[in-house]
Amino acid sequence: MMSAALAEVTVTGRPAGGSGTVGGMSAARPPLIRALNEQLLLGHIRRLGQCSRADLARLSGLSKPTVSLALAAVEQAGLIRVAGQQTGRPGRSAQLYEVRPDAGYVLGLDMGAQYLRGAVADLAGSVLARGAARLHASSVRGRIGELVQLAGALCAEAGLDRAAVTQVVLGSPGVYDDRQDAMALTGRPTGWERPEVMTRLREEFGATLVIENDINAAALAEQADGHGREVGSFAFVSVGTGIGMGLVVGGQLVRGAHGVAGEIAYVPMTGGHGAEPDTRTSSADWRGALEDASSAAAVVRSARRAGLRGQVSARSVFQAAARGDDRAGAVVADEAQLVARMLCTVISVIDPELIVLGGGIGQAPGFADAVVAELSPMAPVLPDVRVSALGTEAVVDGCLAAAAELAWGRLTVDLPAATPANAVG
Repeated sequence: MMSAALAEVTVTGRPAGGSGTVGGMSAARPPLIRALNEQLLLGHIRRLGQCSRADLARLSGLSKPTVSLALAAVEQAGLIRVAGQQTGRPGRSAQLYEVRPDAGYVLGLDMGAQYLRGAVADLAGSVLARGAARLHASSVRGRIGELVQLAGALCAEAGLDRAAVTQVVLGSPGVYDDRQDAMALTGRPTGWERPEVMTRLREEFGATLVIENDINAAALAEQADGHGREVGSFAFVSVGTGIGMGLVVGGQLVRGAHGVAGEIAYVPMTGGHGAEPDTRTSSADWRGALEDASSAAAVVRSARRAGLRGQVSARSVFQAAARGDDRAGAVVADEAQLVARMLCTVISVIDPELIVLGGGIGQAPGFADAVVAELSPMAPVLPDVRVSALGTEAVVDGCLAAAAELAWGRLTVDLPAATPANAVG
């Protein structure tokens, strides 16, 4: 973010050469400086809520006349409004400014393995509608159709036309490949990686639709509303139907050069309860090895090999282990050891301040303690390991957070210039 001192500089001259550039760098122009000031103040209002002009001058380091001009432009654009008067202080009461909730609306959607989830929120952060629907369709076209139905129902509940939504973000397995304009590494559903999928999604949700990896979205939710608020770097590791990681370093989500940062399912690591008899004969056989060995399906396979019968699920195995079943306990212990080995690799490469465990297995009672017991003697250092307190709406909430940032970016691109006559007093 631009410093307050730099943000208020106005460039009026040119170098002697007359080109206005030095070493290929152009001097900052007043419209750019004005836009940066406006975005700076808007960011403070978004983060803190109601603020006075004096508050904003103190927080930003800008002069009060500069703050007045910037506030006038943002207010004229319909992005903020006067919320009332500041009371309880000596002297003249000051006007308080807050984000206009109706400045825009965002829609977050989560395409899970069995359920579709979504929510609509305004740009003040209030959720206006939230819902979920069991996924019935098996075809790509059918799944998109069910997403559209859910989105329509949510907008109707919020009292909005879908056209009023400023930004849509969809959380999905896999990563978006901008070179191919298609999804990649999705695993499921079959056919989701075809280029026509993106075409169809944009037809329904608009050209500005953004696809976010579902685990990355959950990490964004953890950063906004969970344990990630307290640190600058953390790894959110989800273990459940699959395994994946969202990595935040320096307060920013890390995607990598190809968008696959955090795709730990492809780590060629196996062993423990989920391992089948080793029949790998080529490097390609190791693709997705960690997910094969650590997922909920692997827990079920191991439990059946250990002799558990009846309706076996990962949840029932963990429940049996908690009741003292030795066979189930061994399965859980092996799962904890495998996850600890993977986390040791993450720690050795990234050294995060915090690891947050999510997903059905990651959040199972007692599992984090079992992982830490295995991790402690093998890791070079032991970061704090916590269980996510966010529930099944984490991906949706992360999509809402991402959508809000994108929406504000779009709305503040071309703010009108304010004149001194229109400046806030």
